[in-house]
Amino acid sequence: MEKASRFLVIGSGIAGLSFALHAARNGTVTIITKKEAAESSTNYAQGGIATVWSGEDTFESHIEDTHRAGAGLCHADTVDLVVRDAPARIRELIGWGVEFTRRTGKREYDLHREGGHSRRRIFHAQDLTGREVERALLDRARKNRRIRILENHAAINLITRQKISSFDRQDADEVLGAYVLDRNTGAIHTFVAEATILSTGGSGKVYLYTSNPDVATGDGVAMAYRAGATIANMEFVQFHPTCLYHPHAKSFLISEAVRGEGAVLLNRAGKRFMEDVHPMKELAPRDIVARAIDSELKRTGEDCAYLDIRHKGAPFIRKHFPNIYRTCLSFGIDMTRDPLPVVPAAHYQCGGVRTNLQGETDVRRLFAIGECACTGLHGANRLASNSLLEALVFSDRAARRAVAAYSGKPHPRTAIPKWDPGKAQEPDEAVVVSHNWEEIRRTMWNYVGIVRSNKRLSRALDRIELLKREISEYYWNFKVTGDVLELRNICTVAELIVRCAMQRKESRGLHTTIDYPYLDEEHGRRDTLIRRPRF
Repeated sequence: MEKASRFLVIGSGIAGLSFALHAARNGTVTIITKKEAAESSTNYAQGGIATVWSGEDTFESHIEDTHRAGAGLCHADTVDLVVRDAPARIRELIGWGVEFTRRTGKREYDLHREGGHSRRRIFHAQDLTGREVERALLDRARKNRRIRILENHAAINLITRQKISSFDRQDADEVLGAYVLDRNTGAIHTFVAEATILSTGGSGKVYLYTSNPDVATGDGVAMAYRAGATIANMEFVQFHPTCLYHPHAKSFLISEAVRGEGAVLLNRAGKRFMEDVHPMKELAPRDIVARAIDSELKRTGEDCAYLDIRHKGAPFIRKHFPNIYRTCLSFGIDMTRDPLPVVPAAHYQCGGVRTNLQGETDVRRLFAIGECACTGLHGANRLASNSLLEALVFSDRAARRAVAAYSGKPHPRTAIPKWDPGKAQEPDEAVVVSHNWEEIRRTMWNYVGIVRSNKRLSRALDRIELLKREISEYYWNFKVTGDVLELRNICTVAELIVRCAMQRKESRGLHTTIDYPYLDEEHGRRDTLIRRPRF
């Protein structure tokens, strides 16, 4: 069945919902999301949103902090645009009903400071900022008659003009919509739209240990790559320094704000080790802190480091970090009495689908916003709390561009064939999916983690190419399921990360390799680009 709307949004986090709220003023919007609408990386974001707000802060300071964290690879025009637009986007969120935390007994907002920031500029809703933002935007979207949200719908592939017509070989391809799996019924529908927006989040599940939810399987990047869009800087995977180390604490993040409020990192002997690593100590950029923890664990042979904020006192901890406190307590850890065991884990994808300053990819009618996009803001390492901000700024700009360029201007009508399953059988061995999923994630963790080498990357690529062939055979021989789609996508993303990493012959930001341990200022100040041949 073919379903049409003016705008098709794939993903229901802050980027997709913000885009929909803007675009719905000019037409119908369909949002498809592969699980419940609230199940997004946004919903799990603890820290907050960075913006210049205080009279003691300046745009120049936020810009400088962003460039410093990005290790010389941030795009100056993007950074300037995002930082200066930030206060307007925060006011917009407040107008949409987001309740940010205020200072006790005062009207002023309580601004946090996080790693890499020289000022307090982080808007937050206690330590559950993402959940509050997701709640407010989702509530507003559900009340909008022009927005339709379809849960448990997983995009399979983007539909491009060149793919459906062997005779149409125009230079500029365009996206017509997407084939979508209804996970409730198994039916596959054709969605067409005047503009398609990827807002699918990141790809943390490509690694064995991650702070990301299960939905973070790189779907947007994989689909865009298959559609011919340019992918950029996938070697820069941010490992959050402090995920809770506990056998039952799946993906639980200890927010950057805990260090921002004075927590220190200790080894098992109780000695601080960040003092000898960086002048900002525990508040150094995330790549530096994550590498320092990784190095300390390798040096000592220990399983984890420890994050200690006990000196701030129990009342302060319970007030500022109520969710973290309660969650840790549920695992038998009282952070008012004991330091928290922590390890680095894959957290944020700094690369993605390359876009311009309007969120447009180089395939017509296709936009990418949020974590799945590479706008040039983050460079080689994301500054804390710039991610939700980037999503807000570019969802607004993408909506304006999509409305101006495509609203009311349908693509030249082309007969889009229904999904053809061919001779696909019912899946017979789910173990193939689970085994390959596990092998990809272990391969990436062991060979393409915080510290890399030519030999490790080569080994990883060999294994991923073998798995890719096996997964492709399974994909074409058996009926599509949500698990198979995610497996196919994480395999594609894993390959892109490895191939981008092999191109970068230096250590910069989040990409550290023992074979090229230094910056290459002559050749390294460039984006790593990769694109699938179209013909």
